[in-house]
Amino acid sequence: MTNFKIRKYKNTVTEAELYEALNYVNHSREKRSYYAQMILNNLELVAPLLNILFTVDDKVSCRAAWVFEYACSADISISHRHLDYFTENINRVHLDPAVRPVAKVCELLIANHYKAKAVTPNVLSLDHRERITEACFDWMISDQKVAVKAYSMSTLYQLGREFDWIHPELLIILERDFAKESAAFKARARHIIKRLKSKR
Repeated sequence: MTNFKIRKYKNTVTEAELYEALNYVNHSREKRSYYAQMILNNLELVAPLLNILFTVDDKVSCRAAWVFEYACSADISISHRHLDYFTENINRVHLDPAVRPVAKVCELLIANHYKAKAVTPNVLSLDHRERITEACFDWMISDQKVAVKAYSMSTLYQLGREFDWIHPELLIILERDFAKESAAFKARARHIIKRLKSKR
Protein backbone atom coordinates (compact mmCIF):
# COMPACT_ATOMS: atom_id res chain seq x y z
CA MET A 1 0.00 0.00 0.00
CA THR A 2 2.88 2.38 0.66
CA ASN A 3 3.96 2.58 -2.99
CA PHE A 4 0.40 3.17 -4.11
CA LYS A 5 -0.15 5.89 -1.51
CA ILE A 6 2.91 7.68 -2.86
CA ARG A 7 1.64 7.42 -6.44
CA LYS A 8 -2.04 8.17 -5.86
CA TYR A 9 -1.63 11.89 -6.46
CA LYS A 10 -0.15 11.29 -9.90
CA ASN A 11 -2.19 10.88 -13.06
CA THR A 12 -0.35 7.74 -14.19
CA VAL A 13 -1.75 5.07 -11.88
CA THR A 14 -2.14 1.90 -13.93
CA GLU A 15 -4.89 -0.68 -13.70
CA ALA A 16 -2.30 -3.17 -12.43
CA GLU A 17 -1.34 -0.80 -9.61
CA LEU A 18 -4.98 -0.26 -8.72
CA TYR A 19 -5.53 -4.03 -8.71
CA GLU A 20 -2.59 -4.43 -6.33
CA ALA A 21 -3.93 -1.69 -4.06
CA LEU A 22 -7.36 -3.31 -3.87
CA ASN A 23 -5.80 -6.28 -2.12
CA TYR A 24 -5.60 -4.04 0.95
CA VAL A 25 -9.33 -3.33 1.00
CA ASN A 26 -11.25 -5.25 3.67
CA HIS A 27 -14.66 -5.12 5.35
CA SER A 28 -13.75 -2.13 7.52
CA ARG A 29 -15.49 1.15 6.80
CA GLU A 30 -12.15 2.91 7.17
CA LYS A 31 -10.44 0.96 4.36
CA ARG A 32 -13.41 1.13 2.00
CA SER A 33 -13.78 4.86 2.60
CA TYR A 34 -10.07 5.46 2.10
CA TYR A 35 -9.98 3.80 -1.31
CA ALA A 36 -13.32 5.29 -2.32
CA GLN A 37 -11.90 8.73 -1.62
CA MET A 38 -8.88 7.86 -3.74
CA ILE A 39 -11.26 7.16 -6.65
CA LEU A 40 -13.17 10.38 -6.01
CA ASN A 41 -9.90 12.30 -6.06
CA ASN A 42 -8.92 10.78 -9.41
CA LEU A 43 -11.91 10.02 -11.61
CA GLU A 44 -9.65 8.49 -14.27
CA LEU A 45 -9.52 5.48 -11.94
CA VAL A 46 -13.26 4.76 -12.32
CA ALA A 47 -12.82 2.95 -15.65
CA PRO A 48 -10.03 0.62 -14.46
CA LEU A 49 -11.94 0.05 -11.21
CA LEU A 50 -14.94 -1.14 -13.23
CA ASN A 51 -12.70 -3.32 -15.40
CA ILE A 52 -11.53 -5.06 -12.23
CA LEU A 53 -15.07 -5.26 -10.85
CA PHE A 54 -16.24 -7.03 -13.99
CA THR A 55 -13.41 -9.56 -13.91
CA VAL A 56 -16.15 -11.53 -12.26
CA ASP A 57 -14.34 -14.76 -11.38
CA ASP A 58 -11.56 -12.95 -9.51
CA LYS A 59 -12.15 -12.36 -5.79
CA VAL A 60 -10.48 -8.95 -6.08
CA SER A 61 -13.54 -7.96 -8.14
CA CYS A 62 -15.50 -8.01 -4.87
CA ARG A 63 -13.12 -5.45 -3.36
CA ALA A 64 -13.52 -3.29 -6.44
CA ALA A 65 -17.29 -3.52 -6.03
CA TRP A 66 -17.07 -2.44 -2.39
CA VAL A 67 -14.99 0.59 -3.32
CA PHE A 68 -17.24 1.50 -6.24
CA GLU A 69 -20.31 1.35 -4.01
CA TYR A 70 -18.70 3.60 -1.39
CA ALA A 71 -17.59 6.08 -4.04
CA CYS A 72 -21.05 6.14 -5.64
CA SER A 73 -22.68 6.60 -2.24
CA ALA A 74 -20.58 9.72 -1.81
CA ASP A 75 -21.12 11.00 -5.38
CA ILE A 76 -23.35 9.03 -7.74
CA SER A 77 -22.30 11.22 -10.67
CA ILE A 78 -18.94 9.43 -10.89
CA SER A 79 -20.80 6.52 -12.51
CA HIS A 80 -22.50 8.55 -15.21
CA ARG A 81 -19.79 8.37 -17.88
CA HIS A 82 -19.71 4.59 -17.45
CA LEU A 83 -23.40 3.66 -17.42
CA ASP A 84 -23.31 1.73 -20.70
CA TYR A 85 -20.46 -0.46 -19.47
CA PHE A 86 -21.89 -0.82 -15.97
CA THR A 87 -25.42 -1.79 -16.99
CA GLU A 88 -24.24 -4.10 -19.79
CA ASN A 89 -22.21 -6.15 -17.29
CA ILE A 90 -24.13 -6.17 -14.01
CA ASN A 91 -25.86 -9.44 -14.88
CA ARG A 92 -22.44 -11.16 -15.12
CA VAL A 93 -21.54 -10.49 -11.48
CA HIS A 94 -22.05 -13.65 -9.45
CA LEU A 95 -19.77 -13.73 -6.40
CA ASP A 96 -21.91 -12.95 -3.34
CA PRO A 97 -19.68 -10.19 -1.92
CA ALA A 98 -19.77 -8.38 -5.29
CA VAL A 99 -23.48 -8.75 -6.06
CA ARG A 100 -24.57 -6.84 -2.96
CA PRO A 101 -22.66 -3.59 -3.72
CA VAL A 102 -23.63 -3.77 -7.40
CA ALA A 103 -27.29 -4.07 -6.41
CA LYS A 104 -26.82 -1.12 -4.06
CA VAL A 105 -25.37 1.03 -6.86
CA CYS A 106 -28.40 0.15 -9.00
CA GLU A 107 -30.65 1.33 -6.17
CA LEU A 108 -28.65 4.57 -5.87
CA LEU A 109 -28.86 5.20 -9.62
CA ILE A 110 -32.61 4.65 -9.77
CA ALA A 111 -33.28 6.68 -6.61
CA ASN A 112 -31.31 9.58 -8.08
CA HIS A 113 -33.05 9.24 -11.46
CA TYR A 114 -36.52 9.68 -9.99
CA LYS A 115 -35.56 12.24 -7.35
CA ALA A 116 -37.04 15.69 -7.90
CA LYS A 117 -33.64 17.34 -7.53
CA ALA A 118 -31.42 14.66 -9.07
CA VAL A 119 -27.65 15.09 -9.12
CA THR A 120 -27.81 14.75 -12.91
CA PRO A 121 -31.40 14.33 -14.14
CA ASN A 122 -32.22 12.15 -17.17
CA VAL A 123 -28.78 10.52 -17.22
CA LEU A 124 -30.22 7.00 -17.24
CA SER A 125 -31.42 6.05 -20.71
CA LEU A 126 -34.30 3.66 -21.33
CA ASP A 127 -31.73 0.93 -22.12
CA HIS A 128 -30.00 1.55 -18.79
CA ARG A 129 -33.27 1.33 -16.88
CA GLU A 130 -34.30 -1.83 -18.72
CA ARG A 131 -30.98 -3.54 -17.93
CA ILE A 132 -31.26 -2.60 -14.26
CA THR A 133 -34.85 -3.89 -14.23
CA GLU A 134 -33.77 -7.22 -15.73
CA ALA A 135 -30.88 -7.60 -13.25
CA CYS A 136 -33.10 -6.82 -10.27
CA PHE A 137 -35.74 -9.34 -11.30
CA ASP A 138 -33.00 -11.93 -11.80
CA TRP A 139 -31.70 -11.24 -8.29
CA MET A 140 -35.22 -11.45 -6.85
CA ILE A 141 -35.85 -14.93 -8.25
CA SER A 142 -32.39 -16.41 -7.69
CA ASP A 143 -30.57 -17.53 -4.57
CA GLN A 144 -29.26 -14.20 -3.30
CA LYS A 145 -28.55 -12.69 0.09
CA VAL A 146 -31.29 -10.69 1.81
CA ALA A 147 -29.54 -7.36 1.22
CA VAL A 148 -29.43 -7.96 -2.54
CA LYS A 149 -33.14 -8.74 -2.64
CA ALA A 150 -33.93 -5.76 -0.42
CA TYR A 151 -32.08 -3.37 -2.74
CA SER A 152 -33.69 -5.04 -5.76
CA MET A 153 -37.26 -4.78 -4.52
CA SER A 154 -36.77 -1.11 -3.63
CA THR A 155 -35.28 -0.44 -7.07
CA LEU A 156 -38.10 -2.27 -8.83
CA TYR A 157 -40.70 -0.41 -6.80
CA GLN A 158 -39.24 2.90 -8.01
CA LEU A 159 -39.04 1.67 -11.61
CA GLY A 160 -42.62 0.46 -11.43
CA ARG A 161 -43.81 4.01 -10.95
CA GLU A 162 -42.76 4.56 -14.57
CA PHE A 163 -43.30 1.10 -16.08
CA ASP A 164 -46.73 -0.15 -15.03
CA TRP A 165 -46.02 -3.84 -15.71
CA ILE A 166 -43.31 -4.02 -13.02
CA HIS A 167 -45.45 -3.64 -9.90
CA PRO A 168 -47.76 -6.62 -10.63
CA GLU A 169 -44.76 -8.85 -11.38
CA LEU A 170 -42.94 -7.69 -8.24
CA LEU A 171 -46.01 -8.33 -6.09
CA ILE A 172 -46.31 -11.89 -7.42
CA ILE A 173 -42.69 -12.63 -6.52
CA LEU A 174 -42.91 -11.05 -3.05
CA GLU A 175 -46.11 -12.88 -2.11
CA ARG A 176 -44.88 -16.18 -3.56
CA ASP A 177 -41.57 -16.10 -1.68
CA PHE A 178 -42.72 -14.41 1.54
CA ALA A 179 -43.27 -17.54 3.63
CA LYS A 180 -39.93 -19.17 2.82
CA GLU A 181 -37.70 -16.11 3.24
CA SER A 182 -35.94 -14.74 6.32
CA ALA A 183 -37.32 -12.29 8.86
CA ALA A 184 -35.19 -9.52 7.35
CA PHE A 185 -36.66 -10.18 3.89
CA LYS A 186 -40.18 -10.25 5.31
CA ALA A 187 -39.70 -6.91 7.06
CA ARG A 188 -38.78 -5.15 3.80
CA ALA A 189 -41.23 -7.14 1.67
CA ARG A 190 -44.15 -6.43 3.99
CA HIS A 191 -43.59 -2.71 3.55
CA ILE A 192 -43.34 -2.96 -0.25
CA ILE A 193 -46.38 -5.27 -0.51
CA LYS A 194 -48.47 -2.80 1.50
CA ARG A 195 -47.47 0.04 -0.82
CA LEU A 196 -48.14 -2.04 -3.95
CA LYS A 197 -51.60 -3.08 -2.80
CA SER A 198 -52.53 0.45 -1.81
CA LYS A 199 -52.03 1.50 -5.43
CA ARG A 200 -54.51 -0.99 -6.85
